[in-house]
Amino acid sequence: MSELQREVSELEKKSATAARLFDIRRIIGGLFTLYGVIVTIAGISPSDADLKKAQGININLWTGLGMLALGLFFLVWLKLRPLATHTPGDEADEEA
Repeated sequence: MSELQREVSELEKKSATAARLFDIRRIIGGLFTLYGVIVTIAGISPSDADLKKAQGININLWTGLGMLALGLFFLVWLKLRPLATHTPGDEADEEA
């Protein structure tokens, strides 16, 4: 294997790793999960004034649980359907 081919394959591996790292599902899932935990904790013990503003509905708790569920959905989706990486050898297979 020539030095150029080795460098190209190394760069392809780094590119695939970067693509997996910055997959939008990971970012959205992580942020929604984090914010969902924070809002849910805030909604566990609401004040009377907060409940009165929301007409008796504990809006922080329900919103936090919804955000938590959505974030976990994105993370589970990422785990079940990982990003397919593209390799140059695939192009030759498709053309044949």
